[in-house]
Amino acid sequence: MNWLSSLPSSKKAWALLALSAALFELIALYFQYVMALEPCIMCIYQRTVMLGLLGAGIVGYISPSNWLYKGTGLAIWGISSIWGWLIAREHINMQTTTDPFAFTCDIVPNFPSFMPLHEWLPAFFAATGDCGNIDWSFMNMSMPGWMEIIFAFYSLSFILIMAATIVGKSK
Repeated sequence: MNWLSSLPSSKKAWALLALSAALFELIALYFQYVMALEPCIMCIYQRTVMLGLLGAGIVGYISPSNWLYKGTGLAIWGISSIWGWLIAREHINMQTTTDPFAFTCDIVPNFPSFMPLHEWLPAFFAATGDCGNIDWSFMNMSMPGWMEIIFAFYSLSFILIMAATIVGKSK
């Protein structure tokens, strides 16, 4: 438990968070540009959330001993990982529903008007695929199924580290 509570103060832990998120972003680009799989709006949202995890790792890495950097990194990590899991879960529902009116797959991402990422970097944020299509699977799970597992791991790691930190401080 002591080891878990010490992770937010470790540059290596924050670097691992950032590095793993960066690796997943590179894998997403590989799927898009090498394997020619077009990302849908939900894929773009999951990609954006993964950038949040990358950002959390960078913020925490800057100064893990400073409570402001550590706290900001932890907040971004928690929000991003849980939000990512929820988006992946919704994406799975879109792919598995038999009701054609159960969901809508937008064409243009719903980014804030002051930050139209899909216009600034369309090669990274433009959605060209259909949310209901299953164009790739591995071990009988589609991409959002794997993303649900990945985000669940990030979320569980965050929850365990936060619980260990809270328990450690109360002793």
